[in-house]
Amino acid sequence: MPSSSPDTQRTMTAVVTRSGGSVDIPDALVDATVPAPAAPTGHDILVEVKALSVNPVDVKVRAALNHAGGEERILGWDAAGTVIAVGEQTTLFQPGDDVYYAGALERPGSYGQLQLVDERIVGPKPSSLDYASAAALPLTSLTAWEALFDKLHLSRDSAGTILVLGAAGGVGSMVIQLTKALTDVSVIATASREESRDWVRSLGADAVVDHFAEDLAQQVLAIAPDGVDYVFTPQSRGRVPLLTTVVRPFGEIVAIDDERDLDLYALKDKAISWHWEFMFARPRHGYDLITQHHILSTIAELIDSGRIRGSASQTLTPRNAAQIRAAHRLIESGRTIGKIVVTDAG
Repeated sequence: MPSSSPDTQRTMTAVVTRSGGSVDIPDALVDATVPAPAAPTGHDILVEVKALSVNPVDVKVRAALNHAGGEERILGWDAAGTVIAVGEQTTLFQPGDDVYYAGALERPGSYGQLQLVDERIVGPKPSSLDYASAAALPLTSLTAWEALFDKLHLSRDSAGTILVLGAAGGVGSMVIQLTKALTDVSVIATASREESRDWVRSLGADAVVDHFAEDLAQQVLAIAPDGVDYVFTPQSRGRVPLLTTVVRPFGEIVAIDDERDLDLYALKDKAISWHWEFMFARPRHGYDLITQHHILSTIAELIDSGRIRGSASQTLTPRNAAQIRAAHRLIESGRTIGKIVVTDAG
């Protein structure tokens, strides 16, 4: 995807979706030439996207889209790139700055060559990482940070034990690292395959249990006999009986999935708290946007100081519809470890 001056560029290349449903539908993801974004105003910055990462939310949104009249949409909620223009109210970045961000669900995403994004939900790219490695970080880092520190209110003085379900995934990988780097909480991670187990151990998990074991509750309680203090779960369906068993009285659970009609009554007997984490709540509602800038700035510092590491596990090139389609298929397989990045850099 070649670059061009924002003053002269009227079109850009992008991967667009024209049809919901299966990723195998030809119009699900298509290479296209589309109008370039307008010049940035207000707090917006215009970014030339250098690399992107594909997340489960990309797959969910693409599959659920209903395109009437041939409408096109540009998806993508993880990017790293270079600022090429700024709005009149910007104070955090200037042209030439390298940045990374997740963006907002309601706006055109990172599958385009150029992207407008509010500077208040953008961070400075970690200087020690290339664009591809940096693009793997924003959504998962923001989700993990908000889950641990906004919802569970963990701090440097926090102790106890957290059970991280689906720990080898993108968010789980960051939950493990942030917990170990910034608290004294012990981590029990669930993983099913040997490569997943090795991955979560390498990130600092104190103990690893079999994600699909019939005796998962017993495995957890063998490590934490009084029950775990906290749980992070990316998938809640069918998990409430397990969580009721393994969480101590007055423990806390944070979930990031979209499960509806979830019956949580069994948690009441132990007065267990349930929290929802949704990283896009701040940009969607315009609430406290600057906090995401601060979080991403802190993540960059932690990366550059070596206290945590990136979670990119697979890089696809070049940045086109075929490779993004391949990334969607990998995520739909449910067997990914870490993050999948798509970039033009070899």
